[in-house]
Amino acid sequence: MARQTVVRHNDWGVLTTPALGAWEPTLAVTVVVPTFNYQQKLPYVLAGLAAQSYPAHLLEVLVVDDQSSPTQELPEVRPDNTRLIRVEEGWGRANACHLGALAAEGDVLHWYDADMLAHREEVEAHARWHHLIDYAVPGGDKLFVDPTSLFDLDPADVRDRIAAGGAADLFPGEEHEPHQWVVDYWDKTDDLRTAGPRAQRFHIGMTGSVTRALYLDSDGFDRTLRLGEDMHLGHSLAQAGGVFVVDREARSWHLGRSQVLRRAEQVNRFNDPYLADLVPTMRPKRNKRGRAYQVPYLEVVVPAGSADDTIRVVDSLLDGDVPDLRVTVVGPWSSVHEDRVQPVEDPVLETRLVHRSYLHEPRVRLLETAPATSDAEFVLTLPDVSLAPLPPALAAMLGDLERTHHGARVLTYATGGAARLERTAALARVARLAAPGDDREALMDEAFGVKTYDATTVGWVPTPEREIERFVLGARPAVDPAKSEERLMKALHQDGPPSPPTPEPEEKRGLFGRRR
Repeated sequence: MARQTVVRHNDWGVLTTPALGAWEPTLAVTVVVPTFNYQQKLPYVLAGLAAQSYPAHLLEVLVVDDQSSPTQELPEVRPDNTRLIRVEEGWGRANACHLGALAAEGDVLHWYDADMLAHREEVEAHARWHHLIDYAVPGGDKLFVDPTSLFDLDPADVRDRIAAGGAADLFPGEEHEPHQWVVDYWDKTDDLRTAGPRAQRFHIGMTGSVTRALYLDSDGFDRTLRLGEDMHLGHSLAQAGGVFVVDREARSWHLGRSQVLRRAEQVNRFNDPYLADLVPTMRPKRNKRGRAYQVPYLEVVVPAGSADDTIRVVDSLLDGDVPDLRVTVVGPWSSVHEDRVQPVEDPVLETRLVHRSYLHEPRVRLLETAPATSDAEFVLTLPDVSLAPLPPALAAMLGDLERTHHGARVLTYATGGAARLERTAALARVARLAAPGDDREALMDEAFGVKTYDATTVGWVPTPEREIERFVLGARPAVDPAKSEERLMKALHQDGPPSPPTPEPEEKRGLFGRRR
């Protein structure tokens, strides 16, 4: 079997899709339509899907009723293979879409909201990308429109007009509003082709699609999210190796303005703490110092060696300029026991000292085997504990990867080993592309880019030479309170008196730095 086409970074332009109507599909597509109290709009949504150019025998529509009141029923005008399932546990779009994904029978999952009206070729436009590679994540184009006039039409008439190619003419005289902030970013990045890893932040799920295989290989929807679930799914799919495609021929009408457009400031305010905690690429929403998050930006995997060197290396990592990290120390922790033994003669003393040093450190976890995968954006794997990073080393190397959109940095050690700093999404894509016997390093270089440095030239020093600053509290008599206050003020203002706060700009910016 021939290897799939290698897409470098997010430059999907290397893929050549067939013209609409000029190819023969083979993959089955399941359109998942989550709905909650969309009884008025759903008949038109299904009418549009009943008019699709995609072969009817390859098209399944799965309506997921998220406990609507009254209970949702299927209208008469709908695609031939339409099923209705009801949510019995949980609630929200993420939960409904995930249940639909598990119940779907198609090779491709196409999310389609219950306030969207598809043009005739919408499903076909999406599906053609999945016939080329199994890691494409195409998104469609849409215009927001007042749907009032649509409700005067019979759904069967809407179906027939769309089937005849007349979807663009359904709203004459109405204002057609684009999804402006999305379109603006598409224009800046050649339809996401130059966006690199940032492309995932523009995954808009109301018209998205993905192979079922890629979805199941990813973390999928976070079913606890009530808003922002499509942005989180974009992160999950990127971590699984996905490439984000813009297909402007996958066109739809959005029947009414979305909640995000109507209540942008409130939605952003609600989303920020959730997405900042779960999505490392939301770095503008993360604190530069002093915070850890549920999903770290960086994971460092350290094999335990001697206690002194291991503790110094781990402390060096925690002491650096990247607080948003998790350190995983791999060692035989189950050998630590509570049997009677002379403490300093304990056969597992080295392991015990490391174990106790980090047992209650929230940014360190102690595992017996190295993790096969990571949820972090980047993973740094150390070969041993002979070298330790200076404070700026990690941030500098991560900045190098972020600027180049590369997949890996290799840091060579004098011991003959090498540390590897790798982008999790790059590792996943290489795994999807690689066939038995393939040179994965060459494939990583082709798909993302790899560069090698001598570790000592990029901020790593022999471990015994890495100094970790500690508190000094010598025994001394009490200081006169007035003199102590003088020292207090000097310490607080050693760089001069504090500057007045910078006034906030008039135009606030939202989740991705865009103007609200």
